[in-house]
Amino acid sequence: MGRIFYIIGKSATGKDHIYKELLQDAGLRLFPLVLYTTRPMREGEQNGREYWFVDEEHLEKLRRSGKIIEERLYETVCGPWRYFTADEEIDLNTCNYLGIGTLESYKHLVQYFGQDRLVPLYIETEDRLRLERALKREAKQNPPRYDEMCRRFLADGEDFSEDKLAEAGITRRFSNNGTLENCIETVRKAIRSAL
Repeated sequence: MGRIFYIIGKSATGKDHIYKELLQDAGLRLFPLVLYTTRPMREGEQNGREYWFVDEEHLEKLRRSGKIIEERLYETVCGPWRYFTADEEIDLNTCNYLGIGTLESYKHLVQYFGQDRLVPLYIETEDRLRLERALKREAKQNPPRYDEMCRRFLADGEDFSEDKLAEAGITRRFSNNGTLENCIETVRKAIRSAL
């Protein structure tokens, strides 16, 4: 039985780095569960790696075909951005996947595939470190969108409230306040024990 190991956490907790490192671990044999978005690609991102970057027309085509598992709309300072998961090539009969997303997308995946198929990997980082990392990352963008970065940072407090984490059944947490390598190794061990 295949599973989806799903990395969840507030912005700038190191989720993307952890995701990339775990996917490169051939011993885990995890396939990427790539989500979709209508937002513009950031500097350094690649289509099909971080997200499938699509337009509204492609999203509508997937909606009509009944392949949308979950969808979220964010009213950003840059306009509306949609993020979603589509069931195009997911085969849980033979494969294990590694995904990354929000708490809401995790809950929808649980509803769609079942609790026994999802393993949440909730990454925590203290707010001061998150803000420092977010500022560094945004400074590399052309142009930087600090207003959107701040909106996301503040929204995370509500999106990942203790009540919402408890409601989603998130009990285990992985701290990324120390070295990234230590956090990755702890997550790697948790995945191995669930395979």
